[in-house]
Amino acid sequence: MKLAPIRSVLGPWAGRAGSLGASAPVGGLSLSGLWPLSGGLLLGWALGSNDAANVFGTAVASRMVRFRTAVVLASVFVLGGAVVGGAGGMDTLSGLSRQSLASAFVVTLSAAAVVTVMTALKLPVSTSQGVIGAIIGSGLAVAPASVRWGVLGKVATAWVCAPLAAGVVAMVLYPLLGRLLDSLRLGLVARARVLHAGLIVSGCYGAYALGANNVANVVGVFYGSAPFGDSARLWALLGGAAIVLGIVTYSRRVMFTVGRSLVQLDAFSALIAVLGQGTSVLILAYVGVPVSTSTAIVGAVLGIGLIKGVRTINPRTLLRILSGWVSTPLLAGLTAHVLARAFL
Repeated sequence: MKLAPIRSVLGPWAGRAGSLGASAPVGGLSLSGLWPLSGGLLLGWALGSNDAANVFGTAVASRMVRFRTAVVLASVFVLGGAVVGGAGGMDTLSGLSRQSLASAFVVTLSAAAVVTVMTALKLPVSTSQGVIGAIIGSGLAVAPASVRWGVLGKVATAWVCAPLAAGVVAMVLYPLLGRLLDSLRLGLVARARVLHAGLIVSGCYGAYALGANNVANVVGVFYGSAPFGDSARLWALLGGAAIVLGIVTYSRRVMFTVGRSLVQLDAFSALIAVLGQGTSVLILAYVGVPVSTSTAIVGAVLGIGLIKGVRTINPRTLLRILSGWVSTPLLAGLTAHVLARAFL
């Protein structure tokens, strides 16, 4: 027996999100009618708990930055990046498939469930891939003709470019900054202070890039609907706050996987890895394509591993991470497809 459709509960707010636009009455929706946004908030929490490792995990794993310090700095700069630079990714994600509040709830809930499971398994997975998989799965179940495959091709290309670009940046910066640091002829204490400051700066840079690029994963499918309409800043503020909540409450479990298990990183390598990741993700944020910070940081770490010698790479951990990247969009798509067929 088919269950009652979600859109019957939403009533007039179940229409296509994009059709509401900025004219949607912000004050005309009761708090009880905002419950579809809970899927996005849950996804933001899952993203924050998983992806904080991508900006400060290497620094924390190398014991150059305390976990509490990393949490505070990541929270501040993620929120700043979301509000200042998050609009472009929202336009792209909202254009992948037409969404109602009901279908947006299914998409975000499905992606959040898969990302949360992967986080519990201590795997740094791709939230972007989970969201895209869920959008496609839901779209194929409800309105296959509404899926814009051209936009998906643009996003998929960026998925490939992100880790490659991060790896190239890391491989270029590693010898250049290494020579610069050596030329300063610092003592051990002074060198440690320089590296500590560098890790703080690169972590903040990476956190800003994370917020700017990935807030679209949290609220992009709601963009254009009530209660904020086309106000990208307000949507970004909501999505950024959800990501911060995940960082504060549950990021510790994944924090050491990338920095400690994949490649044994010293403080300098950790600095280079985050710079490589942040650069590639920030560029793609301004291009308007939400990508995975997980794939970017792993690409940067692997680039460093290739310079230091492939024997430093842990193949078992790499295989687990790669399997997570493949399974995340498939599982999220399947979950969204099943939920959409049952409830929409």
